[in-house]
Amino acid sequence: MNVYCGLDWAENHHDIALVNEAGELLAKQRITDDAAGYKALLELRAEHGDNPRAPIPVAIETSHGLLVATLRTGTRQIYAVNPLSAARYRDRYALSGKKSDHGDALVLANILRTDMAAHRPLPQDSELARAITVLARAQQDAVWARQQIANQVRSLLRYYYPAALQAFLCKQNGLTREDARVILTLAPTPARAAKLTTTQLQSALRRAGRSRGIETEAAKLKEIFRANYARHPQTVEDAMGMQLSSLLLQLDAACTAADRLAEAVEEAFLQHPDAQILLSFPGLGVQLGARILAEVGDDPTRFIDARALKAYAGSAPITRASGKKTYVGRRYVKNHRLMNTGFLWAFASLNCSTGAYEHYRRRRTAGDWHAAAQRNLFNRFLGQLYYCLQSRNLFDEQHAFASAA
Repeated sequence: MNVYCGLDWAENHHDIALVNEAGELLAKQRITDDAAGYKALLELRAEHGDNPRAPIPVAIETSHGLLVATLRTGTRQIYAVNPLSAARYRDRYALSGKKSDHGDALVLANILRTDMAAHRPLPQDSELARAITVLARAQQDAVWARQQIANQVRSLLRYYYPAALQAFLCKQNGLTREDARVILTLAPTPARAAKLTTTQLQSALRRAGRSRGIETEAAKLKEIFRANYARHPQTVEDAMGMQLSSLLLQLDAACTAADRLAEAVEEAFLQHPDAQILLSFPGLGVQLGARILAEVGDDPTRFIDARALKAYAGSAPITRASGKKTYVGRRYVKNHRLMNTGFLWAFASLNCSTGAYEHYRRRRTAGDWHAAAQRNLFNRFLGQLYYCLQSRNLFDEQHAFASAA
C-alpha cells in the first residue's frame, strides 16, 4: 500500500498527515520543533511502512531547516511545494475557505497522492555542494549589503561633503576602498579634513595597506580637501559627521564579512570536482563559479535536459498563447540569484571570449537591448554548461561557438 506524508511546518510545532492511495487518512499528529518531535515523526512514519528500501515521500512548504535536514537522511524524497501552489489545491477540498494546520498537512499529502509527477523532489546534492550553497549565498548577500551601505554613504556625502566624493569615487571600488574608509573615519567632516596634514594623510594611507605612491596620493588628497566648497553651519556639519561615522562602522563590518566569506567560498569551491569545469568557461572566476554551482547543484539527475536548466534560471523565454494572442517574453518566476550571476557572467565573458562577444554583437544588431543580449548569451552558456557537466568535459571555445563561425 502506497502511503504519502504531508507536513505543515510552523515555528514551534508541525502537523503531520498520512494518507493511503485511496485518500483515506491513516494518521495525524502534532509534533514539537525539537529532537523529540523529529523522533516522533520518524517513529510514526516507521509504523506505516517507512524503511530505507521503500521510504514514504514527504510534501512540505519549505526546503530549509533542521526538520528538512532530518528528513533528507537516506534516500527519502522530499517535495518542497510552493505555498501559492498549495493554496490553489486547498480549494479542491474546501470551497468555504476554511483553513487549519491539520487541513494543510492533509492537502500536502494529497498533492503527492494525485499529482506527484507534476512536482520535483529536492535534489540529492552532496554535502560539499550544500555547504558551498550556504557560503556563496551568504557572500552574495554580504556584497549586496556592502553596496547598499556604500550607496547610503554616497548619498550622505552629497549633502555636505563633496570633497570626499571627488577624492574617492573616481577610483576602483569607490567608497568601499580601505583607504577611503580609514580617511573618512579620521575626518568625517570637511572642517576636519581641511586640517589634515601631509603626515597624517600618509599615515592613514599606510594603515589602509597602501605601499606605493603614498606621497603623491597624500598631496593630491590634501589639495582636494583644502579646496573651496559650499558648507553647512558647523553644528549641522558635525551632526552629519556623526551620522557618517555610524554608517562607516556598518560599512567596515560589511566589507570584512564579504572578504571573509569570499575566502571561505574559494577554499570550499576549489575542493569540488566540478570546479575545474566551471572555471574553464570564459568570464567565470572562483566567486561567480561558486554562485553558479550553489544554485545548480551537483545532482546530475536534477534537470532532465538543458531546457529545464534554462527555464530554472529564467534565461529561456516563456510563451503565453490564448486564442488569437501569442506573447513571447522573459520569465518572471525564476531563480533570481542565478539570473543575477548570469548577467555578471555574460558581461565578464565579453572581454575574454571572441565567440561570446560576436554572439552579443549579433543580438544587438538584431535589435536586442543590452540586457536582452546578455540574457541570450547566458542562455547559450547554460546549454554548454549542462553538456560539459554531463559529459565531464572542459569548455572548448571552438566547439562552443562553431555554428557562429
